[in-house]
Amino acid sequence: MTQVTQRPSLDAPAPPRTGTPRTPSFFFNGHAPRRRLLVAVVSALFGFALTVVWSAEFVDSTIGDNVADTLLGHHAKDSPIAGALAGLAFAVATGVAGTFTACNVAVFSALAPLTGGPSSPRRRLTAALQPLSRLALGAIVVSALYGVLVALVGTGMPQFDESPSGGGLSGRLIQAMVVYGLIGLCMLVLGLSALGVVRDPLARLSRRFPGAPMLFMGALVGAFLIGRPFPLFRQLFRDAAESGNPLYGAAVFVLQTLGNLVVVAVLFLLVTVAFGERLSRWLTARPSRASALMAAAFIAAGVFMLLYWDLRILARRDLIWYPMAPWAH
Repeated sequence: MTQVTQRPSLDAPAPPRTGTPRTPSFFFNGHAPRRRLLVAVVSALFGFALTVVWSAEFVDSTIGDNVADTLLGHHAKDSPIAGALAGLAFAVATGVAGTFTACNVAVFSALAPLTGGPSSPRRRLTAALQPLSRLALGAIVVSALYGVLVALVGTGMPQFDESPSGGGLSGRLIQAMVVYGLIGLCMLVLGLSALGVVRDPLARLSRRFPGAPMLFMGALVGAFLIGRPFPLFRQLFRDAAESGNPLYGAAVFVLQTLGNLVVVAVLFLLVTVAFGERLSRWLTARPSRASALMAAAFIAAGVFMLLYWDLRILARRDLIWYPMAPWAH
């Protein structure tokens, strides 16, 4: 008797590829994009292109200094921080002013998992506030702990070392390169996890504690302070270190981090309320789009952090060659 082999239907879902993680988690929804390589390459090229055109002087001085001066009502760089209340105000102003500095690029990718949501604007707002609060909590904990450490150790920390060592790199720059390089690697791993290329490193933890991924991303945002070389931030760091008051150090560092987050969070909430229903329908129609969106955000941010804070810093010290736009030198 002849056995008839039934051909699979063209509409049937493709079987999972061998060796590809398919268990859904926070960073991987179980639906990998069909063109994973294209998503990864385009995202990485975007992150690289951003390092080529990014002008730290324009963002830090033209934008950052002017915003801080406007909020404080005087020249922030030229005025000493007189007292605790002035320090708290300085922390908030410089935090807002530093919203679009190079390290805060990763904040946008941290908010990528929150896109979409329920159809009602009110429900979308409520749904976005919970993970945002967890993101803020993770950032607050890391910022507070680092503020306490700075106040206790003082100005002997590497972040206050301006003297160039071998290769023209000061302790401050080396610390920034290490911190942001590690953050960039974390972003890359999360991006590859969203594509289903590697296993989600937080999958097991997020099954037991659903809020853990947002707390982790908040911790990454809080860690920006550990390496941030922005002059106005260093001014606040020195004030906290010289105060020797752990409570003051924790308070100003927390306020500075919240200042970094507030503009991005407000913009995100406005976009969520205004366009969340359309975005939700678009993502639901093809779940792999959510994976591609999250992966693109994390990979672009990870590549930017690694190349900008490591290779471009070496290029600025004439240790290697790196392509930079004329206005970015």
